[in-house]
Amino acid sequence: MFPLCPRRLVGVSNYRSPLLSFTGAAELPDATSTLIDAAGVPSHYGDPLREQRFVSRGGVAVDRSHRTVIRVAGPDAAEFLNNLLSQKLDDAAEGFSAAFCDLDMQGRILHHGDITRADDAFYLDTPSYLGESLLDYLTKMIFWSDVTVEEADLGIITVLGAPGSFAVPETLGTVYSREVDWAGPRRIDIAVPRERLSDAYRTLTSADAGLERAGLMAFSAERVKALEPEQRADLDAKSIPHEAPTLIARGGHAGAVHLNKGCYRGQETIARVENLGRSPRLLVLVHLDGSAPAEPEAGSPVTVGGRTVGRLGTVVHDCDYGPIALALVKRSALNIPAAGTAASPLTLDIEAGDEENGTMTVTAAVDIDSLPADEGEKAGRAAVDKLRGRSR
Repeated sequence: MFPLCPRRLVGVSNYRSPLLSFTGAAELPDATSTLIDAAGVPSHYGDPLREQRFVSRGGVAVDRSHRTVIRVAGPDAAEFLNNLLSQKLDDAAEGFSAAFCDLDMQGRILHHGDITRADDAFYLDTPSYLGESLLDYLTKMIFWSDVTVEEADLGIITVLGAPGSFAVPETLGTVYSREVDWAGPRRIDIAVPRERLSDAYRTLTSADAGLERAGLMAFSAERVKALEPEQRADLDAKSIPHEAPTLIARGGHAGAVHLNKGCYRGQETIARVENLGRSPRLLVLVHLDGSAPAEPEAGSPVTVGGRTVGRLGTVVHDCDYGPIALALVKRSALNIPAAGTAASPLTLDIEAGDEENGTMTVTAAVDIDSLPADEGEKAGRAAVDKLRGRSR
């Protein structure tokens, strides 16, 4: 039996995880005023950089119970969601897991999250600030479909870096779990009833399970290095999926946007960019100058030669690289090399500080490995050019 919320939790800004009462647990300062979805869960347990080290030394468990989980069930659930979302779901088997996007008519991202099929239902989990609008949208789109759309009172615990021998303990009361397809360390998301969250976390971080405690900062560092965006922090109201290449299903990676499926809202933009052009901006990894006395915040403008070329996203301190961040930058400013040629180092300028304490410019170096390979001529563009040549 799945747990459903006795009341609407989505949109509630004062969620407090019971894990915040654990020894050493500390919430991100001013978490409710940041763009990153971090309020209500531990940011760390006293030594955030040491916690990150444990990711590669046996694995950690991270509380992400602030996210909203929505359950969609019923005979028409697969077709219902397939018609609305960018992921191909009409033939999704039990255990299927991927990301998804809900787009507007212009292909801009309205909602982004993860989706899993379990016990003949689909579970969608999103950042807390997207939960209410996604739940309302899905509910309004039911019409004649035989589906139910409800918020499930579940909390997500994410396991990072666990060895291949690790298996989710049967005693957790897991409603579903998924191995996440991403460029970071091994990741397992486990959904448990929120009332069992503390016990489940203690079990995972016990001597038997072998995982260490880690806060959301450790997860954010791995997410940034994997080029996985969080919508409010790393994207904006104009963002389309191709601006974050990890969202596109390609090369065996499920992504959030399937390129070969039936019609859904925003598909025309996806097809046009995929076949004819390129996204105007790209999400890249940047290394911030750690010697600067101030640190820029998510949403800060990114400039080159005094010209604004993008915006800064999630900023986090990594145990190996120091301060790093995601940045959404105009493609024209990135100097992406042609196939077979080396990329040139590129530095960006980001404003930090405030009017009260003074502002300064922080230098950021674009991580060359985060730039996509040159895509060459698009098949659709080549076909159009060929037809135009014949018409002359």
